[in-house]
Amino acid sequence: MAETVWSTDIGEAVYRSRDPVRNLRLRVHLQRITSSNFLHYQPAAELGKDLIDLATFRPQPTASGHRPEEDEEEEIVIGWQEKLFSQFEVDLYQNEAACQSPLDYQYRQEILKLENLGGKKNRRIFTYTDSDRYTNLEEHCQRMTTAASEVPSFLVERMANVRRRRQDRRGMEGGILKSRIVTWEPSEEFVRNNHVINTPLQTMHIMADLGPCKKLGYKKYEHVLCTLKVDSNGVITVKPDFTGLKGPYRIETEGEKQELWKYTIDNVSPLAQPEEEERERRVFKDLYGRHKEYLSSLVGTDFEMTVPGALRLFVNGEVVSAQGYEYDNLYVHFFVELPTTHWSSPAFQQLSGVTQTCATKSLGMDKVAHFSYPFTFEAFFLHEDESSDALPEWPVLYCKVLSLDFWQRYRVEGYGAVMLPATPGPSWNRAPFGKGCGVCWTVWKGSASRVPFTMC
Repeated sequence: MAETVWSTDIGEAVYRSRDPVRNLRLRVHLQRITSSNFLHYQPAAELGKDLIDLATFRPQPTASGHRPEEDEEEEIVIGWQEKLFSQFEVDLYQNEAACQSPLDYQYRQEILKLENLGGKKNRRIFTYTDSDRYTNLEEHCQRMTTAASEVPSFLVERMANVRRRRQDRRGMEGGILKSRIVTWEPSEEFVRNNHVINTPLQTMHIMADLGPCKKLGYKKYEHVLCTLKVDSNGVITVKPDFTGLKGPYRIETEGEKQELWKYTIDNVSPLAQPEEEERERRVFKDLYGRHKEYLSSLVGTDFEMTVPGALRLFVNGEVVSAQGYEYDNLYVHFFVELPTTHWSSPAFQQLSGVTQTCATKSLGMDKVAHFSYPFTFEAFFLHEDESSDALPEWPVLYCKVLSLDFWQRYRVEGYGAVMLPATPGPSWNRAPFGKGCGVCWTVWKGSASRVPFTMC
């Protein structure tokens, strides 16, 4: 044979592209392997020797001027979703009675226009696009194995809807009903079958009619050369993969007269021009710049850097509740005392606060007042001496619980004080109150997290 190295890997290949899929171009070369192909590429015998010239075995032109090998070899460049009609479709749609859908009438008009222009340019290679009947039937009747007596399993039946090409797919004429956009009363089976992530998908098949020279247009001679699927995320699936440096693929026909065909699939999409690449680069740069500005607007410009050598303390807290007190209508007055040396706070900073007056609620044997009062403050410590003997004094939080009686008189129910932790992270501590209660607190230093304070 003329070709001995074949590509046997017919699995899928997945690519990702940011370019529009309409720029995709494939070159498909189809050739039938015969003895004449082998003789055609052999060098002629040297003159002067008593040998028969191999040129005498080459096929001669017919009366119409066409060589027979023109029907045995074909090469064509196909674009994405480009419709190339087969001889079967040409014969079918020329009969107006065979047209049923608007797409059939559109194909009929295109075929009649091609006939007026001299006929279609392709002979054996043709395509089925995403809207053709073949694509719908191929997806709904897809078999999982090559066994003749295959029985769909439970998983196959449940995953059948996952292979839908797109969410707004059309129904098939006379076969499958058009899907409804809204299902007002979904059944349990409908929910199970549709509880999947379905990415819209478009499919295209590149086909070949491998029938005898004078018997083109029969369905039994159609063979799939390549299947392409593209989803909305720019993922391109090709089965089989582009030929590239690999050998060509082979097809052996069945029947009494078995024939061998070889074909190659190459990506011949045009490369972007330098001007287009530069324009695309500017567009992406502008897009990323706008996105950065948008994120900056969300973050804001209120952040400021800490002075070198200074410690910045952030405290975010919440007075949650108080319980175990004798009287009702409780409120809490608290303030933070900063050491007099090396500590400071912003001028607008409030280092004290008063909660709202809260009525108590019975919880078991105790009465609880729920405040849920948040507070926050910040302070700075600046000291040049960083030795271990010069540890700073730390701020102290003082709290006072008061009550309001029927005559609008204020009573002090208890006092308490707690020193803020010197290390960042959560920690717990209790300080005595006048009624033997305390404060449970959590503080983060250098953070802006919410800090719960629970009075018990």
